[in-house]
Amino acid sequence: MKKEFSAIIQQHEGINGAYVEPPFDVKEVFGAKRVKVKATFDGIEYRGSIVSMGGCYMIGITQEIRNKIGKSFGDTIQVTVEKDEEERLIELPEDFAKALDQNNKAKDTFDTLSFTKKKEYVTWITEAKKPETRANRLEQAIGLLVDGKKLR
Repeated sequence: MKKEFSAIIQQHEGINGAYVEPPFDVKEVFGAKRVKVKATFDGIEYRGSIVSMGGCYMIGITQEIRNKIGKSFGDTIQVTVEKDEEERLIELPEDFAKALDQNNKAKDTFDTLSFTKKKEYVTWITEAKKPETRANRLEQAIGLLVDGKKLR
């Protein structure tokens, strides 16, 4: 079931984080308090979760999406959400996959991460513009994973 609605972009208190509140009972519609969804914000696609925080339901909007749609806190956007039942898989770049295969501890840690955290690692590595930056990030990623630390 797809739900469509207009919403005002809210700001998380004290940070540059944004979210919208669905105008319906998430548990009633989707059968859970936390639900993985495919969403669009003014037509820009996003995969994430609707979560209950502080007594209200919300879905986060990344800064990247806000920049793409040219909107910020207090602006109204069109939102669609539907339950995401597809398996969430990350396509690993060849160099990162090879590095993980060569380090069991890093691979084991990476395998325990959520889809979102895995995606953050891959994006961080692949967004490097220079080969030496990418190589450095790859090395740092393996080190962080070996130490069981988060990327950010």
